[in-house]
Amino acid sequence: MAYRVVVVGATGNVGREMLNILGERQFPVSEVAAVASPRSTGDIIDFGDTGQELKVRNIEHFDWAGWDIALFAAGSGPAKIYAPMAAAAGCTVIDNSSLFRMDPDVPLIVPEVNPHAIDAYRKRNIIANPNCSTAQMVVALKPLHDAATIRRVVVSTYQSVSGAGKQGMDELFEQSRAVFVGDPKEPRKFTKQIAFNVIPHIDSFMGPDSDYDGYTKEEWKMAVETNKILDPNILVSATCVRVPVFVGHSEAVSVEFEEPLSVAKAMSLLREAPGIMLVDKREDGGYVTPVECVGDYATFVSRVRRDPTVPNGLTFWCVSDNLRKGAALNAVQIAELLGRRHLKKAA
Repeated sequence: MAYRVVVVGATGNVGREMLNILGERQFPVSEVAAVASPRSTGDIIDFGDTGQELKVRNIEHFDWAGWDIALFAAGSGPAKIYAPMAAAAGCTVIDNSSLFRMDPDVPLIVPEVNPHAIDAYRKRNIIANPNCSTAQMVVALKPLHDAATIRRVVVSTYQSVSGAGKQGMDELFEQSRAVFVGDPKEPRKFTKQIAFNVIPHIDSFMGPDSDYDGYTKEEWKMAVETNKILDPNILVSATCVRVPVFVGHSEAVSVEFEEPLSVAKAMSLLREAPGIMLVDKREDGGYVTPVECVGDYATFVSRVRRDPTVPNGLTFWCVSDNLRKGAALNAVQIAELLGRRHLKKAA
């Protein structure tokens, strides 16, 4: 007994991770379809480490009827066209793009944080996967919010180039090599040189008609998605920075609470919370960096400490594999949650 599952954008970084994680977690599938744009049609890709090979199908001609779940990792453009088609055919869509996240009829889900919100998926038969930076942050915030009610969050992110896709990873590699051999280092994917540099700019800038004038859309997403997932009353100010790291997003998070919360209590809550691995030794190397989180499911929290600038404040460091918890893993976890709460397995 199992589900028929479609992975859309299967040849991209996140799509491949979805296939890997479906295999790793032994998600109950009777059939898997790898779907992508016409230029990838006919390519052969692996279904994780299962030993099964999949022939990529053309999304323009794909018949959605009879499929149970579609994991979309193809961006907003294809999602706008094909996600409603799949949903109308009875295939529940879990979309990784930003297209549906703020739609009031589409639940935005992080299973460790707001699992009950998935019950509203039937309105459109679509479920949204949050922004990669938001996902790891709200996992860490959830147990703290339940204990002491968060009033305000100030976060600075250090986001890897894999968040910009294969082109971003290629650009970091090529520019890094160019630095050593003296070749030109002209940026193509990013607005400035990314090798041996940091860029305080991810996505487009918000305009003067927005409450977030001067912020980037990535920074806006972190605020409004946190409000939708966790609590609409939390104030969020984000600064999102692209850094020369291939995989793994990091965040420095400062939180102001309504009620007092000691460092010891916060660490105890984080240690017991689902999806979190607390690694906090106040010594050299007693924390987790992006290199160490690659390939892992957990959201790692380190350096929990009191923020002396506000009455009830804590600060911590948060790291996660953005291709996994920030995208593919969370989507598969949503599919698992959907199966437990709503879908009946077909024989």
